[in-house]
Amino acid sequence: MNINFNNKGVILIVDDTPSNLEVLFDFLADAGFTVLVAEDGESAIARAEYAPPDMILLDILMPGMDGFETCQRLKVNEITKDIPVIFMTALAETVEKVKGLNLGAVDYITKPLQHEEVLARIELHLRLSKLTKILQEQNSRLEVEICERKLKEQKIREQAALLDITTDAIFVEDLNRKIRFWNQGAENLYGWKSIEAINKSVNQLLYSKQTLSQIQKIHESLIESGSWQGELHQLTKQGKEIVVASRWTLMRDKNEQPQSILTVNTDITEKKQLERQFLRAQRLESIGTLAGGIAHDLNNILTPILTSAQLLQLKLPNTDERSQQMFKTIEINAKRGAALVKQVLHFARGVEGKRMIVQVNHLFSEIEQIVKETFPKSIEFSVNIKPDLWAVIGDATQLHQLLMNLVVNARDAMPNGGHLSISAENMLIDEHYASMNIEASVGSYIVITVADTGIGMEPEIVDRIFEPFFTTKDVGKGTGLGLSTARGIIKSHGGFVNVSSKVGRGTEFKVFLSAVEATTTPLAEDFELFKGNGELVLVVDDEAKILETTKLTLETYNYQVLTARDGIEAIALYAKHQNEINLVLMDMMMPSMDGATTIRALQKINSLVKIIAVSGLVANDQLVKTAGIKTFIAKPYTTKELLQTLHTILYQASRKSKSANNSSL
Repeated sequence: MNINFNNKGVILIVDDTPSNLEVLFDFLADAGFTVLVAEDGESAIARAEYAPPDMILLDILMPGMDGFETCQRLKVNEITKDIPVIFMTALAETVEKVKGLNLGAVDYITKPLQHEEVLARIELHLRLSKLTKILQEQNSRLEVEICERKLKEQKIREQAALLDITTDAIFVEDLNRKIRFWNQGAENLYGWKSIEAINKSVNQLLYSKQTLSQIQKIHESLIESGSWQGELHQLTKQGKEIVVASRWTLMRDKNEQPQSILTVNTDITEKKQLERQFLRAQRLESIGTLAGGIAHDLNNILTPILTSAQLLQLKLPNTDERSQQMFKTIEINAKRGAALVKQVLHFARGVEGKRMIVQVNHLFSEIEQIVKETFPKSIEFSVNIKPDLWAVIGDATQLHQLLMNLVVNARDAMPNGGHLSISAENMLIDEHYASMNIEASVGSYIVITVADTGIGMEPEIVDRIFEPFFTTKDVGKGTGLGLSTARGIIKSHGGFVNVSSKVGRGTEFKVFLSAVEATTTPLAEDFELFKGNGELVLVVDDEAKILETTKLTLETYNYQVLTARDGIEAIALYAKHQNEINLVLMDMMMPSMDGATTIRALQKINSLVKIIAVSGLVANDQLVKTAGIKTFIAKPYTTKELLQTLHTILYQASRKSKSANNSSL
């Protein structure tokens, strides 16, 4: 690096002795420097601030402000702190030199001054000072470049992170079906890490042999049309079957030649399960309504038949034995018909009976005894009942019938033996769980599980097992009313049932019965404590199901509710009802106008608006930085969490309001 030192620079000499000043002035001026002089520290500081020199030669021993104090003040001044200072002194003590260097001086010159030494030291430190300035400028430029590069890299990382933030599975495959890109969403959905999936065949990773022909046809169609979308059945790493809404896009190179396939898959397995539950419930409701009407008419028909059969036996006691047997046959079959009708009515309308608090532990003991005494020895039996099991308000006889129906079905599913197990435990169902099962409600339940290792059932059979008169048993071995009756009992006890079955691997019934807790639980106390006082809450969310369930929950616990499907609708509602709305429950992740933008708009209407943020992606510490947000609830949240949070915010606001009123009095 070439540096021009012909421009000698400006030097300020500070000394209280005029003769010293004169000698140095002449010597340095002859050497080509521009020289300034000062006879004390105060004037030296003033000159340096007004026109900073390139270097200061500073005498230590001066009246008033000595050289040390002068140097210290120069170094704390933003204008003069970088000017190199060389002390001039007649003292040679090391302690004094160390003190000067600690104050920021760059060197010492000992009196009497040697001109050649002075000149050498001045030029050395001027060179160092100029080199330092050059390096600082270069460092500043480098810092700017590094900052710009970091910003670009950050933008690239943010764009790449978007692919990982999304819950959708996104991957890219080449035309030979080899995976080239695999995002975090794909890892979460399928269980295969990116390092495991890259360069593997999509067909081998995600599809069973039965679906490969369908995939081949889709692939051929994609090459022609450029895109495809639809539902696909796929497999995870664990072999679990899932259903995805799949979108395929053919990617082309700069010459418009097919290059790769971009796939975006959304897991809709739970959605499809809910659809099946809904269709099954609709079908059962329709069948129940029809069966109820038929049962009513059948009862009207069977009543006179049964009565007549009994009357004939009384009025004709002397008739022949064959006739008496025929009367008895009519009576028995009329009673059997009436019993079948009764079971149909149980299915259609629920089961009526005397209700009381039932400790179901006793029922399990009875069932265990029956199974061990009457079931084949080839069937192993186990019971696992959790301690402190809650009670059920219901009919003990009907619950006994329910359990017997389930264990008998399990026995019949294991003609060659197997394992039958019964377990029971307490469960608190919150709003999130309830939203995933159309028959569930928020509250306390006991869960009874009856599982076997029998022959299992096909999915289409599982969809029909609760229909009256539907049976897979041979003629004469079943009426098809056992499970329909069981469902009627479950429904009348405020419960629901889930069934899972695999052909050749067995079946599991999970019966959920509405329970009462033996002692008051914290959840029950909280729900009572956290009831509202008629406050108006604006709930903002783009998910219709969440709006519906949240509105129902809040209204159940004495709140009034307005709902908005997006930020624009929320702003309009708040502008209209701002004097009545006590709090806003705001989803942060919405299309069009997100939560943060909506919050800023609401704050322009009312700077004191109380807001609770709701999100499943943004971390709590990020949300609380947004001005106006009182607190944060993470999805999925329970009813308890929601009520607790609303109560806390509204209670705090109420206390502040009362305190302000008292202060004004």
